[in-house]
Amino acid sequence: MDMLMDDKIAAFKLTDWRKLGQGLHARYVVSDFGAGVRFVTAVAAAGDELGHHPQVQLGDGYVDLKLISADAIYRDGEGVEHVVEWVTQRDIDLAGRITDVAAELGVVADPGSITTIELALDTANAAAIAPMWAALLTGSTSSVGYGTIGGGVRDVLGRVPNLWFQDTDAHETPRQRFHLDVWVAPEVREQRIAAAVAAGGVIVDDSEAPSFVVLADSDGNKACVCTAEAR
Repeated sequence: MDMLMDDKIAAFKLTDWRKLGQGLHARYVVSDFGAGVRFVTAVAAAGDELGHHPQVQLGDGYVDLKLISADAIYRDGEGVEHVVEWVTQRDIDLAGRITDVAAELGVVADPGSITTIELALDTANAAAIAPMWAALLTGSTSSVGYGTIGGGVRDVLGRVPNLWFQDTDAHETPRQRFHLDVWVAPEVREQRIAAAVAAGGVIVDDSEAPSFVVLADSDGNKACVCTAEAR
């Protein structure tokens, strides 16, 4: 099934869900762990009906859901098909069904509280270093390029954040080469940036806003606040 670009995903106006990174994410607030279990059971039944299921994290007071298709099709500029992890129509359909289930059960979404983290490493030698990082993070070099057309590292079991390599010119060390990509819902982007600035951070570059804004701490260590807007 074809992957859906961010503008098409946004056009569905999924009130409970936000596109962060490669997938759709939702957080639902529940009264206690038992209520969360009952909600997840209803979500599982909805998934059974559509033949697709979300990734689930259940806690005392919340249920976090992620929807992504492991067999999304990306077509490059030459029309060659690549299998990637991304959002497809089946994720959109199930997101809508889960929203209905939540409404039926009186479970409220809290999209503004969702955050996901990705790791980014500046390097001029991605192909050479990717296998080591794959083995270190996931235990297998087979995770290099999994679910992506690039050479990034993605854990099929979802145990660690995605690691992607940002191409850069060769340079002397030391200098900061790792940074965090902090994905948030678009409506809380300004709030999150303001909170970081109030806590001592500075805005280094906002020329790509709202897609991402680069912040730095007082030591100069950088991170990006990212959204799916304007990508």
